[in-house]
Amino acid sequence: MTISTHVLDTERGRPAVGIEVELWRGETLVAAAKTDAEGRVRQLAETSAGTYRLVFRPGSPFFRTIAYELELDDGHHHVPLLLSSYGCASYRGS
Repeated sequence: MTISTHVLDTERGRPAVGIEVELWRGETLVAAAKTDAEGRVRQLAETSAGTYRLVFRPGSPFFRTIAYELELDDGHHHVPLLLSSYGCASYRGS
């Protein structure tokens, strides 16, 4: 199982650069990275299927931590985050 992400700053209409992203399984940190100049983490982890927590730390005054609990099976998973000062959303990408 592999996982990638893409963080978009929808307020400014550009990629969100330097966002800390962590992948947790229970209390164990599996992987951590920062988004690149395109707002991407191309491969955060390669691990086994299971329940994970994907944590974004955008460092904004309002959204300090954004976390999603995910049930991931075999294959590749892409989890984008759309972020602004006023809201955030995610979806299962391809």
